[in-house]
Amino acid sequence: MLEPNASPPLRLWTPAGFRSDDWRRADDAAALAGNGRVILPLAVAASLDPAERRLAKDRLGVLVQPGEPVEAIVELLPDVSLVALAFPVFSDGRSFSKAELLRSRYGFRGAVRAVGQVLVDQLPHMLRLGFDEFEVSDPVLIGRLERGETGGIALHYQPT
Repeated sequence: MLEPNASPPLRLWTPAGFRSDDWRRADDAAALAGNGRVILPLAVAASLDPAERRLAKDRLGVLVQPGEPVEAIVELLPDVSLVALAFPVFSDGRSFSKAELLRSRYGFRGAVRAVGQVLVDQLPHMLRLGFDEFEVSDPVLIGRLERGETGGIALHYQPT
């Protein structure tokens, strides 16, 4: 049982199902000294020497907050294999647009991960926009995903 005010454990879900997460978040570039896969804040990743970023490409991810413009990450895209887009509150949808732009305008082919407040009714739309990894803590969403229920409506107003 969770302690009061404790966050529920995060689980990583992809369209193939739940899996272990081999990425960890860090606040500074020193985390790249090891061999693991690291997600750094946008400002930290942008401050890395470009040669260092290229060498770490397969194990470098970047975390983009809703208030940070997607254009700030464009020059980093060839040097990262994961972009984590933050949803600090469920009502902040700016990262939806970022995911779509990363895929359609900027041609990013790496993993796009949703982190933060990922809720059951948002998942189908997130999948359509190009998200392919989700850090999930909502118990309702976890239960549905364990049963293979991604939900959604078959009729879409936007083109796919």
